[in-house]
Amino acid sequence: MNNTFIIAEAGVNHNGSLDMALKLIDVAADAGADAVKFQTFKADKVVSRFAPKAEYQTRNTGVVDSQLEMVKKLELNEEQHMVLVEHCRKRGIEFMSTPFDLDSVNFLANVIKVSRLKIPSGEITNGLILLKFAQTGKPLILSTGMSTLDEVELALGVLAFGFINSGEKPSRGAFKEAYSSNEGQAFLKEKVSLLHCTTEYPAPFDEVNLKAMDTLKEKFALSVGYSDHTMGIAVPIAAVARGALIIEKHFTLDRNLPGPDHKASLEPGELKQMVSSIRQIELALGNGVKQPTASEIKNMVVARKSLVATRDIKSGEMFTEANLDVKRPGTGRSPFEYWGLLGKTAKKEYKADEVIE
Repeated sequence: MNNTFIIAEAGVNHNGSLDMALKLIDVAADAGADAVKFQTFKADKVVSRFAPKAEYQTRNTGVVDSQLEMVKKLELNEEQHMVLVEHCRKRGIEFMSTPFDLDSVNFLANVIKVSRLKIPSGEITNGLILLKFAQTGKPLILSTGMSTLDEVELALGVLAFGFINSGEKPSRGAFKEAYSSNEGQAFLKEKVSLLHCTTEYPAPFDEVNLKAMDTLKEKFALSVGYSDHTMGIAVPIAAVARGALIIEKHFTLDRNLPGPDHKASLEPGELKQMVSSIRQIELALGNGVKQPTASEIKNMVVARKSLVATRDIKSGEMFTEANLDVKRPGTGRSPFEYWGLLGKTAKKEYKADEVIE
């Protein structure tokens, strides 16, 4: 059984093309990912006319259009979503999407009826949408890029408040109270996973700070994972070795395609290699019990040593430092018996190099 839930993040790497989106599903399924994730939004409800592009967006898409114009080109309508969901069903991979506005949360939760919802890092200070997420009752994955522990705690307070659904008026005080309550904590442990993340595309290796994943787990006692934006596959594999239960990684059909996220994404062969490597790491982690394995037991007699005669020893002759040594194989007396055997007499005759019984 796989321990790590691997999300192949298609995001907006379909460039607004349904055909490309379908091909991305095929790539994710062929790679063995557990889920393929898109982004669901109404551009006019997410980005204002005055919002600037991020530096990486300008670097990858130029300065000709605004952020709003860029995002509009990447929007998928509801009918296209339904086609993607059906194709995921046929390919045996879970459909996921990240909603960026209230209507999109409702659409994914109540029309598409996704199994779980992903909250992006950029929404961690958006109390309105956090509350909407919680009110769906769905399991939630919260990315924590760009945030402090205090901001994560406040976001979790909103989620706890929404899960409890007491009818009380939302407020910072109510969120804090919900977070501190036994009921709120029980909901969070049941419903919420946290992803450590560095929100830069690509993320510099010296800003990854994988140890922060441990900090999140210790602070909030929730299951944790890692959303990766670095180049290559080394860091997500390392995250699994450190205990990540969820891995999210962007992928594309071709890194040279135009668009904001392609450059920091894996190509199909790399995605498949990442999934395969993670599955190998899961097997390698084992159960933590230190004992000889089945394959090791058969090698013990070859690799370990026994007490042997350094020269011919007659029956009744005394064992001494001069006639005892330690050599392979490990089929005879343990070398630990060396000192106890000195001064005792041989009960049989031994030839040189013969194992002492």
